[in-house]
Amino acid sequence: MKKNGTIIALATQIIDNEASAISGLKSQIADDFPKIVEMMLENKGNLVFSGIGKSAIIAQKIAATMNSTGTNAVFMHAADAIHGDLGIVREGDIVVILSKSGETPEIKVLVPLVKLRGNKIVAMVGNRNSYLAAQADFVLDVTVDEEAIPGSLAPTSSTTAQLVMGDVLALILMRCRGFSTADFAKFHPGGALGKQLYLRVKDLYVGNERPEVCPDDNLTRVIIEMTHKRLGATVVMDGGRLLGIITDGDLRRMLLKYPDIEHVKASQIMTSNPKTIDEEALVVDALHKMRENSITQLPVTHDGKYLGIIHLHDILKEGIF
Repeated sequence: MKKNGTIIALATQIIDNEASAISGLKSQIADDFPKIVEMMLENKGNLVFSGIGKSAIIAQKIAATMNSTGTNAVFMHAADAIHGDLGIVREGDIVVILSKSGETPEIKVLVPLVKLRGNKIVAMVGNRNSYLAAQADFVLDVTVDEEAIPGSLAPTSSTTAQLVMGDVLALILMRCRGFSTADFAKFHPGGALGKQLYLRVKDLYVGNERPEVCPDDNLTRVIIEMTHKRLGATVVMDGGRLLGIITDGDLRRMLLKYPDIEHVKASQIMTSNPKTIDEEALVVDALHKMRENSITQLPVTHDGKYLGIIHLHDILKEGIF
């Protein structure tokens, strides 16, 4: 138990130390920051993120975040850049170089090559007195007093600070561009998150049968329709008007209410005025309606016309929870 307590105490201390380092970034947002944002907004080329070691990994993640939030970005490893990959940088691109020390040999080789091409350099650096900071056009100060464990050589708080500053930039650029949820969905069509933003009820229900019975249909007809259409429910229609829905649960409750089921009609066991969903609605809205009402099926309509049924299983199969 004592050992467990020590581990927990150390874990919380590390979290506190990293949180403190991130909080300190607020005082380091200086005059360069709005200038950098304006330059990036006006830029017609790419943002090229580069670094070495752990900073390179963070640079790659920031580039990915930029791309998914409406800002064109690419990643270029600093070591690869000086061995042929500098061709990634095009005229008009802005090069953002990440480094804790700002003094690594690869960075010292890369910076003059970028400047020679006429590209602007933004240094995301943890040392304002470094070579990189002195040579850059603009500086994003991500200095931290110490890593998550004092004396640790492994970058922890310093790379977290880089990551947070990258998120800040990406989200401000996104907000300034008016990047919407619809725009986000265009860049994330394959994931569950993207599906929540674009997948509509009409994309799913069309693969299902269209069960329906009449108000005066007997119990046998109701059960046969529900069994054949395999949705655990059927709607009750009177001409073109949707009167109600009968589910498996309604059948069970019917057995308790009507001891003599021989003469039971559909209209007697249906749930009147059922919850429905328009075919143009987002699937995630259908899911929310099911959850709010503790149901697993929704009749699909459009302009008051019954079109079919969407089932909870249809939604879950798409990875939307």
